[in-house]
Order: sequence, then C-alpha cells, then structure tokens
Amino acid sequence: MVYPNETSNSARIELANRLFFRLYQCANMLHKTGTRAVEAEGLTTQQWAVLGALSRPEAEGGMSVGDLARYLMVSRQNLSGLISRMERDGHICSAPDGRDRRSRLVTMTESGREVWLVQAQPKIHDYYEQALAGFSTNDITHSLHYLLKLLDNMKRLDCDEGQDPPDAA
Repeated sequence: MVYPNETSNSARIELANRLFFRLYQCANMLHKTGTRAVEAEGLTTQQWAVLGALSRPEAEGGMSVGDLARYLMVSRQNLSGLISRMERDGHICSAPDGRDRRSRLVTMTESGREVWLVQAQPKIHDYYEQALAGFSTNDITHSLHYLLKLLDNMKRLDCDEGQDPPDAA
C-alpha cells in the first residue's frame, strides 16, 4: 500500500531531480554559449566572471584572491590558474596586499577595463537578450528570487560542512 505522503514525497524528489539536472545543463550551456559570445575578446565565462566581479564599485581598489574566490564561489586553487592566465593576457594584475603581505590584491588593468567595458559588455548584453528571449521582466525577477533562495540554502549546506559562510553577492 502507498501512503499519500510517500507519493507526494516521491513526486517532490522527482521534481527536485529534474530541477537540479536542468540547473546543471544550464550551467554547462552558459559556459559553452557564453564563452562563444566573448571568445573574440579572448575571454571565457570564468574570465568574464572575474572581470565582472572586479568591475563592481566595491571592488574598485581590488580584491584579495581569497575574497574573489569567496565572491565567485570557487576554490582558490581553481582561481589561481585563471588569475595567472588573465595576468599574462594583461587583463588584471596582482600585487602583495599592503594590509596583509600574505595576501595578494587583484585589480583590473586599463587593458582589462577596455576589454570589459568597450568590447565584452555589448556582446554580453546581446547574449543576455538572446538567452532571456521570451522572459518578461517579471519572469526574470521571479527566477532571480528563486535562484537566490536556492543559493542561500546551498550556502547553509556548505557552512554545515565546516566552511566559512561566503559573502553575499
């Protein structure tokens, strides 16, 4: 005999499975199609994220590698290679942080600002329009609300595993 709670729990698990699989697919497609949108500028979606993080007014003076990793929710190890490549390409520079010599401060270079503001931004905006075709402003607002709610729950799970809580984006 199947009890009502078992049926609804099973349906909820199936919906959750579909939701998380779709998020996984969307993340993969964002990487693939987003990179294609900015590849002429020599960027990937990861580099796009770094430049976006560094372009925020609160990051005007730069960000420590640790703060940048927490903001992007990536490991310092994954960020390290990315920073090296972006320094080699002249988009960013890193130097010892004057406040903490053990830390490195990452800032966007003039060349990085040019690539970000003049070259990449128009293509990123076009990409957004194409990816969000058929979405109303209300749809976008609701999607953002639910993704932030999901992200908060995942951050709590991360903290439960002994991690420091990441800064809010």
